[in-house]
Amino acid sequence: MSILSSIKKRSTLDAAIKHVAQARKCDAGKAEQLYKSAYQGFASVIADNLMFSEALYHWGFALLHEARSKPTAEAIEIYEDAISKFSFCLLTSTNYLGAAIDGGVAFMELARISPDDGKASLYGLAEDFFEKACRIQKGSAAYNLACINALRGDEEACQQFLQQAKEYGSLPDEANIMQDDDMDNVKQAVWFNEFIAALRAEPEPVREKLVDAEINGEPSFKLKKTEDFDYYS
Repeated sequence: MSILSSIKKRSTLDAAIKHVAQARKCDAGKAEQLYKSAYQGFASVIADNLMFSEALYHWGFALLHEARSKPTAEAIEIYEDAISKFSFCLLTSTNYLGAAIDGGVAFMELARISPDDGKASLYGLAEDFFEKACRIQKGSAAYNLACINALRGDEEACQQFLQQAKEYGSLPDEANIMQDDDMDNVKQAVWFNEFIAALRAEPEPVREKLVDAEINGEPSFKLKKTEDFDYYS
């Protein structure tokens, strides 16, 4: 980061902090505007820092996988922590596809181990993440959205998203779809079985054989000897 950029970010951060202080003393309407302005300032300060975003994503990814091996009460806390990391990642890098998809996955898995009266709202939050993923890359989370609609019993939407997933190349293979418990509500539907039958009828994709390539072990550049190198040039 250049000195000029650092100074600019410092100024933006100071302004955002000032807006928060002002918001605390204002009426609700004015305070809301100041808070939003502050949030935009905070976001701009931490935006465009790819390493920071990657750290947040991989932190969330690790938590997501750890949660799967824990007892329910502990897993709930870890899933919530993972979701906070994915959310923060998206705040710092709004087009981080992995965070959008895995944030939705975390909400889905959290819903499965939560009381029944809380499942619907959690699926709704998962849907928000998956829709964001599809805005980042069309069709990338279409299958996930199909799963949510299958769980809701919305067969028409489920069918549409399955077709979209197929169209954009994000559809799992037929065996994984059939083993997916999220699809249980639609597995007996005529349209679903026709969809699966069509997948089975498709020819296997042809995989190109990799040709052995000769590897040149010599580096393509030569380092100067230490005594010949001028560190100040």
